[in-house]
Amino acid sequence: MCGIAALQIIDPALRPQLGALMHAMLCEIVDRGPDSAGIAVYDVEPFVQQGKATVTLLDSPLPDDALAAAVGVALGQPGAAEVRTLGETTLVLAPAPVAELVSAVRAAAPSAKQIGRGTHVANLKGVGHPVELADRYGLAGLAGTQGVSHTRMATESAVTAGGSHPFTVDDDLCLVHNGSFSNHASVRRRLVASGAVFDSENDSEVAARFLAQRLRDGDDLEGALTRLKATFDGFYTLVVTTADGLAVLRDPIACKPAIVAETPQWVAVASEYRALVGLPGIEQAHVFEPEPGQVYTWKL
Repeated sequence: MCGIAALQIIDPALRPQLGALMHAMLCEIVDRGPDSAGIAVYDVEPFVQQGKATVTLLDSPLPDDALAAAVGVALGQPGAAEVRTLGETTLVLAPAPVAELVSAVRAAAPSAKQIGRGTHVANLKGVGHPVELADRYGLAGLAGTQGVSHTRMATESAVTAGGSHPFTVDDDLCLVHNGSFSNHASVRRRLVASGAVFDSENDSEVAARFLAQRLRDGDDLEGALTRLKATFDGFYTLVVTTADGLAVLRDPIACKPAIVAETPQWVAVASEYRALVGLPGIEQAHVFEPEPGQVYTWKL
């Protein structure tokens, strides 16, 4: 019974309100998942900066200044990295390609768990009451283009920050999941055989890495989710975000709830309608339940 709330803001005039709107949505799904939470936000300064990559970590073994120095050395750019810790989450920024920063962070802090990467997204996770976590991250004051949040009631793995959602396993790709996959172990084995490396025992991470592989192999987001539907057994609502996209998919018998609201200014997806009622212009929005097994996508 996890909770999902996602918002894509199309109208630039509303983007300064992203965090405030996301905070209000999150407050309405807390009782669906009190164990832990995660919030991925896009194009939020200073979490991301133009010309820089961002890598998000859990369990950083070093103080921020020491980690920044070590990453700069690993990049061959002493002094170039910036580090900021919010609760259990540490953000590392540097003027480098994403893959190079990923490698440099791994060299500087090999024991840290990388939970996010890209040039647009920051992924903030923690264990505890979701609203308290959101306040720790300063969610209500953030401006950006889109965000996706998840409140977790653990069923398939332990209650840890690393097991919470969203899963960001490739550049600017995030996945959140309400439900359970019955064949995740067999899919995991196939992905491992093809070179995938996992960070948790969570079944949702298997879906995220499957999508990442399909996107790297040339599928668009709709095609990748269509392949996921044909590959995974179980019951689920999935919400996926990319640097400029938002998608939702429910399982073919629609076991898990989802509601969508669309206006020319924004698109929102949530587990329950009450998470949408505070959005501006909701009275005029097109509100509907996604059809079972149908992929829906939107672009910024």
